[in-house]
Amino acid sequence: MGIFKWLLLPFSMIYLIITNVRNFFYDFGIFKSYSFKTPVICVGNISVGGTGKSPMIEHLIQQYQGDFKIAILSRGYKRNTKGFIEVYSDMTATQVGDEPLQFKRKFKDIKVFVEADRKYGIEQIEKYYSDIELILLDDAYQHRRVKSDINILLTTYDKPFYRDFILPVGRLRESRQAKKRADLIVVTKCPENLTSDKIETIKTQVNTSQHQKILFSTISYDEKIYSQKETKDLKSFDDFYLVTGIANPKPLIQYLKDQQKNFDHLKFSDHHNFTEKEIEKLKALKKPILTTEKDFTRLSQNIQHNIFYISIEVKLDKDLKSLLNIKPQ
Repeated sequence: MGIFKWLLLPFSMIYLIITNVRNFFYDFGIFKSYSFKTPVICVGNISVGGTGKSPMIEHLIQQYQGDFKIAILSRGYKRNTKGFIEVYSDMTATQVGDEPLQFKRKFKDIKVFVEADRKYGIEQIEKYYSDIELILLDDAYQHRRVKSDINILLTTYDKPFYRDFILPVGRLRESRQAKKRADLIVVTKCPENLTSDKIETIKTQVNTSQHQKILFSTISYDEKIYSQKETKDLKSFDDFYLVTGIANPKPLIQYLKDQQKNFDHLKFSDHHNFTEKEIEKLKALKKPILTTEKDFTRLSQNIQHNIFYISIEVKLDKDLKSLLNIKPQ
């Protein structure tokens, strides 16, 4: 721990006390958690940064859309609107957030909503959309007013929660002990060649309770890239700018290097709202742009030509549906 982080340690201790007291109040019923008649699956983490929540939500949709009428409820991070809003494909990321818009455009038959207050959001869904049979909560592990039927906790292979520390010294939103609320813990972004010995080591360090299950997932990249009007094979696409505004672009960068691609990387912060000046600079680039699917929802509002995205999906080492055992009401 560097000297600067040592200076931040008192603030971490204060933050830890506050979050622990809050969790204590919920654990012992001083603060109330609410259950709902519609089954709710929560996907979240206890650390800041990209742990792969969006791909996991999409995986759940793919697993359950044949059995349930699904709704997604998200905060709509960095949107310029407020309140409970249903997301439509022709909206913009500025209106509803990039991830909810990505979900809606990818799964047109799925209902997608944004609302910062998840309890209120679920109440509105049950009141006005009574045909919904399953609700997926995106990034809601700390929203303890909602008592989810299933809590899925994500942690990355490279930066697992058990080697991290509370904010601001580390990246944890709350104590490592918050893992006890999870029904399922998924170690995300694992290497393809993960050995059985390493798996057992991680299981020991995670130290799951008897009721908890642990899974391991890898990232799978699409072999094609997409624009608003065309589809191309990634194999034939080279000499481009990679533009990212996500928390952790390292896996994508490594994948493109493994594919022996020639590119320059323009990195922006997670959920970055591109300014007019930045957009004009990107438009003026002499080479095509490749970006992530999430970034495409923001960039394609203003850049329609010579910009493509690559999509990803997660692959799990076990069948998710059989572990969760969610059934229609």
